[in-house]
Amino acid sequence: MTVTDLDSSWLAACLGLDERALNGFWSVQQWRRELEDPRRLCLGLVKNQRLLGVACGWLVVDELHITVVAVDPDERQRGHGHCLLLALLQRARQDGAAHATLEVSDDNIAALALYNRAGFRTAGRREGYYRDGSDALIQWCRLTPEE
Repeated sequence: MTVTDLDSSWLAACLGLDERALNGFWSVQQWRRELEDPRRLCLGLVKNQRLLGVACGWLVVDELHITVVAVDPDERQRGHGHCLLLALLQRARQDGAAHATLEVSDDNIAALALYNRAGFRTAGRREGYYRDGSDALIQWCRLTPEE
């Protein structure tokens, strides 16, 4: 398995993973923008040319805004999400980010545990943020300089 930069050649694989892992949360246009915009970071975990997971975000000044961390349901509970998240945070740190933020559904226990393990803490709540009316927790993490 390798963590690799994703570009537009991975669009179909990202759409398939999105359908399996996120129930089609993002549109083709959203994925295309995520994969093509040079201000965005999009990493994939790949095994035998198969996309097992993604972690993406965009850099604004010194902050990484994480837009998605998703792992194929058949590949969960194997540390893949943690691996991708740490790789994304490391890349952002190398590119000058001092902080990272994200929104996560308040009932996504697995994601909350993943982010907590990586040092994220809840800083606020967005009520009715998701299409289904559920709330999002705003999570923040200070990125310490690499030693």
